[in-house]
Amino acid sequence: MNCGCAEIVTPGLLDLFEARARMVEAARPVSGVERLALVDAAGRVLAAPALATLDMPGVDNSAMDGYALRLDDLAAAPSGLPVTLRVPAGAGVAHLPAGGCARIFTGAPVPRGADAVVPQERVHLDGKGRMRVSGEVAPGANIRRRGEESRAGDVLLGAGSRLNAAAIALLAGHGIEAVTVHRRLRVALVTTGDELIAPGQAWRPGAVYDSSGPMLRTLLAGQGCEVLDLGPVLDTPEALAAVLAEARDGADLVLCTGGVSVGEEDHVRPVLERLGGLDFHGVAMKPGKPLALGWLGPSREAGTPLIGLPGNPVASLVGWQLLALPFVHGRQGRPPAPLQRFPVTAGFTRRAPRGRRELLRVVLDWTGGAPVARLAGGQGSHMLGAASQAHGYLIIDADTPVEEGHVYGYCPGAQFLD
Repeated sequence: MNCGCAEIVTPGLLDLFEARARMVEAARPVSGVERLALVDAAGRVLAAPALATLDMPGVDNSAMDGYALRLDDLAAAPSGLPVTLRVPAGAGVAHLPAGGCARIFTGAPVPRGADAVVPQERVHLDGKGRMRVSGEVAPGANIRRRGEESRAGDVLLGAGSRLNAAAIALLAGHGIEAVTVHRRLRVALVTTGDELIAPGQAWRPGAVYDSSGPMLRTLLAGQGCEVLDLGPVLDTPEALAAVLAEARDGADLVLCTGGVSVGEEDHVRPVLERLGGLDFHGVAMKPGKPLALGWLGPSREAGTPLIGLPGNPVASLVGWQLLALPFVHGRQGRPPAPLQRFPVTAGFTRRAPRGRRELLRVVLDWTGGAPVARLAGGQGSHMLGAASQAHGYLIIDADTPVEEGHVYGYCPGAQFLD
């Protein structure tokens, strides 16, 4: 599990953002769709647009509890309006009698003839039950108009939309009970390293508990992928070739961690070049430099794509979030979202990274009212403590020192969860 992340300047590395753009460009949606009940479609990706089945709202309705009235009637009745109608939610559309007003509740249909709703907090009822209003009332006040959100036939969600809780609520609100979605992406997960042992096994000198495998399984499951776990694999070309051949034939994507650098025990690149081909190898970022994109099979178009992540777990996590995740989204039929970044002040100093961008794991301190980035802990590519606590990354350009009080680009970690 050689990381290859030593503090050296390596020529020929691909720029981080160019690598991301190439990942996005290379991703092609898998073929195959299925029809699912909406209640079973959480996290899935729409393969066809979802259309509105009715106007939303379906009728003019009240935005709050109060009284529906005609403004002309209100102006003509200085002593107040009698309450001649009661309209609860779920009632049919009634007609407002002339010279009166209607007690109405949130979501209830506004009676025909009414042109405003007054909140109950602004209403006083006298001893005769007449309603008086304090303050001015604007035409159309507190009325949700029919179709103001959408009209029947409008596109509610486009193809490529992921069905989160709000999206499912939106479709359910239109009575949609089934949707057409892309089939699940099947990902073969391959971890390499003679030193790896599973959690729960007895530790021995020289052994390393496998943390990247469980981490990547969790990340893939969070994206709704079907995971074919084929690791760990021994550090031999023969063992790796056999596993990659199995992965090629049974998966839509191969995600490999470890063995992707250039050491004598790093076999992913030569085996990949023998069984398929290589798009690129090596990205100018720290951690995560020895990252590769290639394919298994006769050609890029006909083969199974493979992403090789570094073996050290933090480098693997950074590579997943910044580069592998948009590729997975593209394979799922989702349009990869732009990388979110905004300026944040650094609350520390640090020497400049040599020759590549550095992604520092930071937490945001809001005690002063504005966010200040502080190191979440040790920044080694094997140090998971900081990664587990970090709110996001401070992205530092190559050969640029971090100076306390200066502003740098911050990349929030929450964007990688959707």
